[in-house]
Amino acid sequence: MDDPGSLVPEAGPPLVVDVDGTLTDADRRLDPRVFPVLRSWPAPVVVATGKALPFPVALCDFMGVDVLVIAENGGVVVSGPTDTLHVAGDRAAASAVATAYRERGHELGWGGIDLANRWRETEIIVSRDAPLDPLAELAADHGLTVVDTGFAYHVKSTDFDKGTGLEFLGRELDRAPGSFAAVGDSVNDVPVFDLVGDAVAVANADDAARRAADHVTAAEYAEGFLEGLEWIAGTVEV
Repeated sequence: MDDPGSLVPEAGPPLVVDVDGTLTDADRRLDPRVFPVLRSWPAPVVVATGKALPFPVALCDFMGVDVLVIAENGGVVVSGPTDTLHVAGDRAAASAVATAYRERGHELGWGGIDLANRWRETEIIVSRDAPLDPLAELAADHGLTVVDTGFAYHVKSTDFDKGTGLEFLGRELDRAPGSFAAVGDSVNDVPVFDLVGDAVAVANADDAARRAADHVTAAEYAEGFLEGLEWIAGTVEV
């Protein structure tokens, strides 16, 4: 993709963009080519991720876009333009699962300082190197579920997801979820894909995301994201 700036149409839909596996390479390093495209996009850009809130907020700040964030798979939502913060979920229950998991002799997998969970407000995440079956059993015992995003196991409430986060932001921005387009790569993007007008899965996406998408790119990771924006731009009526 020689000129990412050429992907920015004069008019376009608001965007929902995943981070890991979508704006990054396979090693989760952000591709710098996405920054000018997102900064110049002619409609709001929502960063929707499984990461804790500080990460996407910082990303928006460094990109120079409004803070419109769906974090922790919908557990925490921020609308900077309307100065609104929405927190859902049951961190106490998720923490209880983590405690019980450790008592069974398992570790979460992030080391002593556990930066992966330190700032989480509504869920906990466990390394995919850790055993899943006991984690899923304990989550169910506490009325929670486990979502495998391909990067980690997320122990979370069934009451929220990226889709409920988009519905909240849509109300804040007075925009219907169906007016958005989205790009993602994982099962946790499916609730958004089910709501938006145009859903794009990058080529490295899991089967659930590919099935839910309106278009699957030929390229993977950030290269696929840029290709997906080209497809979205091509759908804009002029």
